[in-house]
Amino acid sequence: MVNLSNVCHSQFIGHQGRPGDTWHVDEMFVTINGDRHYLWRAVDQGRAVLDILVQKRRDQLAATRFFRKLLKGLLYVPRLLVTDQLGSYRAARREVLASVAHWQDRRLNNRAEVSHQPTRQRERQMRGFKSPEQAQRVLLAHGPINGLFRCGRPLMRAAYYRVFREWAFVTWR
Repeated sequence: MVNLSNVCHSQFIGHQGRPGDTWHVDEMFVTINGDRHYLWRAVDQGRAVLDILVQKRRDQLAATRFFRKLLKGLLYVPRLLVTDQLGSYRAARREVLASVAHWQDRRLNNRAEVSHQPTRQRERQMRGFKSPEQAQRVLLAHGPINGLFRCGRPLMRAAYYRVFREWAFVTWR
């Protein structure tokens, strides 16, 4: 058994503790009872899921609502916002995050795109979501738990990985 009291978790992977100052924001569609809804997701540069929001629309009002929810939950403003080229992001950022630098490029936003994969796996396992409220509840819990146990093995040494996994199970308990 490894002593976890003297372990600095941030040396293993970058998303421990306070979230990073670069936010990658993206949306994906999910079908709920035959209706198309959009799942908005924000991740930081360490791949930690910051927040998600399920909404019916994909317009400026929806993006503004998501940014406000994100700021309310995190209590600080990022240094950089990276999104794809959806025009709603630009308009909502001007309204809510005016002082934040904004990069729009589909290739730079790969961290957010990759973070959708566990959601698709969960959606398949559940055979779809039954309501937007259920999807919101499940995915809000699924994001942090998934991030806890999928720690990016290629990014660390084997000894660090073993300690990190042990720390994840201690946290889970």
